[in-house]
Amino acid sequence: MKFIPVALFAAAVSASCGRIPQKRTADGTGHVFHFSYSGDHGPLNWHHIVADSDTCAHGRHQSPIDLNPKSVTFSRRGDVRIDIPTAESAKLENLGAGLEVVLTNGTLTTPDNTYQLVQFHWHTPSEHRINQEHFPLEAHFVFQDAENHLAVVGFLAQLSESGHSTCLFDNVFKQIDAVRHPGDYAYIGPLDFSEIARHLDRNPPVQYNGSLTTPPCSEGVRWYVSSQPLPLSVKSYNAVKRLLKFNARYIQNTLGSENLLDLASHD
Repeated sequence: MKFIPVALFAAAVSASCGRIPQKRTADGTGHVFHFSYSGDHGPLNWHHIVADSDTCAHGRHQSPIDLNPKSVTFSRRGDVRIDIPTAESAKLENLGAGLEVVLTNGTLTTPDNTYQLVQFHWHTPSEHRINQEHFPLEAHFVFQDAENHLAVVGFLAQLSESGHSTCLFDNVFKQIDAVRHPGDYAYIGPLDFSEIARHLDRNPPVQYNGSLTTPPCSEGVRWYVSSQPLPLSVKSYNAVKRLLKFNARYIQNTLGSENLLDLASHD
C-alpha cells in the first residue's frame, strides 16, 4: 500500500470565515479533568489516579499510534462521511487538560454503522503521527452509536504558509478568552462544519481499531484520521496553544503488541 505523502491542503479554502462570532465572557463553571499530561498525574500514572483505567497500562490496542502502511488501511472515497449542520450555539468548555465543544447534532456514516456526534476537542501537539511526523495540532470528533460503541474522526493540522486557515477552528479559537480558566464554559457560535466535511471527502481517512487517548483508555474505538492535514493560521494556533499548552498522549506500541508500560515494568 502506498501511503499518500503529507501535503498542506489549501485549495478551495476561503480566506473569509463568514459571520464573525461574538466575543463572550464565561457563562459559568463546570467540571474539570483530574489528570494531566506531565508529572505524577501524567499518562505514566493514569492507571493509578483515574478509576477503572487499568487499560491505560495493560491494553494492547492503545491509541495514538504512528500512522504508516503497516498499521492502518485506507478508506475508499465516500465510505466515511460526516454530516454536522451549522450550529448557531454550542457549549465550549475548558476541562483543564482539554478544550471541548459539546454538540450532539451531527452524524458519522461508515459502511458498517451510523454514529451520533457527542463532542469534539483538540490536542497540541498532534497525538497521531504520519510516518513518524508529528503535527502542531489534532482535532478529535467523537461519535457514539445506539449501543455505545465509539468512533473518532481525527483531523491533523499543519501551520499555513499562505495565510489560509480552517474557518471552523478559527471561529472557535477566537472565542476561547471566554473560557480562560479550568471549569469555565460559554455558549459560542455560529459554527460551520461544511469545510471539514468536504476535506474528509476529498482526503479519505486511514482507519484502525484502537482506544480512547484519555482515561479510561477504553479499547474497541474505531478511528478514522484524514489522510491530509488541514491548514491552520499561526494566529489561531498560538491562541489555542497558550490555553492547551501540552496535552498529547505519547505514541503507543504497535497494535496487538505488549503495552509499553507493561514492557517497562518487566525491565
